[in-house]
Amino acid sequence: MSDSRAGRALPFVKMHGAGNDFIMIDHRALADAGGNLGRERIAALCDRRKGIGADGLIVIGPGSEPGPAGGTAFRMTYFNADGGEAEMCGNGARCSVAHAHSLGLAPQSCRFDTWSGPLRGRVHGPGVLEISLPGWRDLDLAVGLGETPWPLQAACNTGVPHLVIPVADVDALDLEAWGPRLRRHERFGAAGTNVNWVSADGPDGGWRIRTFERGVEAETLACGTGASASAVILCALGRARSPVRLHTRGGDVLVVAVDTATGELRLRGPALVAYTGQVRF
Repeated sequence: MSDSRAGRALPFVKMHGAGNDFIMIDHRALADAGGNLGRERIAALCDRRKGIGADGLIVIGPGSEPGPAGGTAFRMTYFNADGGEAEMCGNGARCSVAHAHSLGLAPQSCRFDTWSGPLRGRVHGPGVLEISLPGWRDLDLAVGLGETPWPLQAACNTGVPHLVIPVADVDALDLEAWGPRLRRHERFGAAGTNVNWVSADGPDGGWRIRTFERGVEAETLACGTGASASAVILCALGRARSPVRLHTRGGDVLVVAVDTATGELRLRGPALVAYTGQVRF
């Protein structure tokens, strides 16, 4: 940094939502520490060997002033582990509501801003959060990539684009081979897509899910928007009924309520603090 505040410690909170982990930054602390987070610095902080380590970084900023639609308590700005800003992250949004609530910036039930538009959040209890998600769009139940072992591929955008593939057993999947290949498939343009595989999980109607997440460029232990896109597609295919329970790779359960009449989505699951700390640039 070029000013007198160079080297000042920046406090952070490390949180995770079902194993999907994030570095949480209060914009006020960021301003005190110099207020400079570029793409390279974010990527360095998210690096699991040389940095703090995370799937992404979230800055909790000021909300919008009251207007015709009402104001918001705070703004969530989300960056992937590669340092690029992303439209939306469901698990990150739950962690954002929990963190903003702990900072005194948001009441138990609140509205907050995201790149994808204002959403609603609610703290149900310690570590149990529920958020709304943007109404899904671009639903395609027959993507037809034609070059995979699986006859059905479907797509849906729940704030970010997702490919969803039902399989017999997600544990038998070679995700390291298929994840990068499908994530960058030409069908999804230059930005690519996130890729999810789902399989039925016993007689209780639950599902297991695995996700290869763009921006992280690896499998993540959970993906809230991926779970939500999977729930939308499974309901549309008649394979599941709302609310849909999805067992994540990290061992947690995400519950997605799908309202086919209104297009509303609600995502419920854990949002927990792993530890707090400080970092000097």
